[in-house]
Amino acid sequence: MAGYAISSYGTFLNLVALNLYVYAVTNRALAVGAFMTVRFAAGFLTGLVAGPLLARCSVKGAMLWANLVQAAAMLLLVVVPDAHHTASLFTVSAVVGAAGTLFMVAFRSSIPHMVGEGRTTWANSLMVSWRSMAMVAGFASSGVVVSLLGYTAAFLADMGTFLVCALTVALLPMARDAADDAADDAADDAADDTGDTGEKGGVEGDGGAKGAKGAEGKIRSSAALAALGAAPALLLMVALRGVDALGSSSHNAALPVYSTRLDADSPAVFVSVFWCVWAIGNVLAQQVLRRYAKRTERAVGSLGFGLGTIVMSATFILAFAGFPWTATIVIALLAGAADGLTEVSYTSHLQTLPSGLRTHAFGLSATVENLGFGVGMIVVATALDAFTPLSVVAVAHGAAILVALVFVAQVLWQRNASRKATADSDEGGSGDAGPARGSHRDGAEVSGG
Repeated sequence: MAGYAISSYGTFLNLVALNLYVYAVTNRALAVGAFMTVRFAAGFLTGLVAGPLLARCSVKGAMLWANLVQAAAMLLLVVVPDAHHTASLFTVSAVVGAAGTLFMVAFRSSIPHMVGEGRTTWANSLMVSWRSMAMVAGFASSGVVVSLLGYTAAFLADMGTFLVCALTVALLPMARDAADDAADDAADDAADDTGDTGEKGGVEGDGGAKGAKGAEGKIRSSAALAALGAAPALLLMVALRGVDALGSSSHNAALPVYSTRLDADSPAVFVSVFWCVWAIGNVLAQQVLRRYAKRTERAVGSLGFGLGTIVMSATFILAFAGFPWTATIVIALLAGAADGLTEVSYTSHLQTLPSGLRTHAFGLSATVENLGFGVGMIVVATALDAFTPLSVVAVAHGAAILVALVFVAQVLWQRNASRKATADSDEGGSGDAGPARGSHRDGAEVSGG
């Protein structure tokens, strides 16, 4: 987590520095948009192949090389001749987008191996907390670093953070062996045996992992898609994550525009204050989640993910409604808390899948998220030329609210169906039958026994 937080600081520092550098080199705003498009496109394509790739190689090795490659990309920007700066920028954009996505897929899918399935909520909460603080520190220091020390110092600092993260990965005692693979196979077999009880990643007993082992001889990505197809709520959950990414692109693109309209002389004030308060809300939410997980030995379920998405999207819309500073600070605090809740509940849910499917699910999720954010950035940037920031954000986040309402309704319906099935089973004298097992869980609650 320490290495990840340090590299996250460098990433957010460089997110500002690289965009400014692209504009300084090309003197074209279109180039900045193209730079970001290349980055998200590389992440999108990497998400498609991350699952099969991690199934064939060491997860630890993938995380190590992902950091080393990104460090080398930063070094390239420092040593490349001036005549090749433009080409090197887009090369770096593709490398950072691809390697960053691969690292996150490997990292999130390996957390259960690092800490044990009973502590995934604690670990995910810690990850989100430290990343939020790293984001604030990176954004806050980027202007100072670039203004006082220059672009070269920013690139070298980012390179150093990737090297630190690579060192921490190298020290991790998480090499997988045949015993781990055998345990994964046993988990997959157990998921088949339990059928539709949903104990291995289904939402409300919908059999999320059912059918995975039946795909022997086929590539694991097909098995992952089959698992998602067998669990409509899980599939809808990933889709909601993609729509939420589109909503996130809207407020990220609209914040500078809205802030400039509020105060043309100091446009950075609103953006800086908003993100700082957002991060505080995020960190506070993680404190509550960790205490909840420790006290109850359960994770926040998929219902929490759906409700959190609704609150998060609604608060981001309200942030552009022109409320006084006091109300806006409360709104930003709630947005950060809801964002932290959705991140932890979503990640914890995918981590309940069997190991063989987990990396594919995270790869597919990364693909959907990059697609939603990348397409959103293009559409939103175009829409902001014709419409107000409030209307653009309201449409994008409104779509997320609608999908989240459908998801919440489905989860509640499945909960009622599971309870009814359990009651019928108990009345029939077979209270220990399959449908009763795990019927109180929604797939994200993996540590309650």
